[in-house]
Amino acid sequence: METLSLKPERQAQLEEYALRRGQDPAAALDDALGAYLEWERQDFEEAVEGIRRGFADVQAGRTRPAGELLERLR
Repeated sequence: METLSLKPERQAQLEEYALRRGQDPAAALDDALGAYLEWERQDFEEAVEGIRRGFADVQAGRTRPAGELLERLR
């Protein structure tokens, strides 16, 4: 396994995080990284789905002129 270097302030944060959870720093980092990566995957999938829906709306003609929207926002 490759060793990763952390900035001293990040190392201190990790150690505090691990202590609060009663874990060793490696396990705490693995849990935190896993949670972040899952969140990032879901966020990416939701963004792609939103873009797909928007594109489908454009293709189906379900759009309004930008000026109309801006006027309504005023």
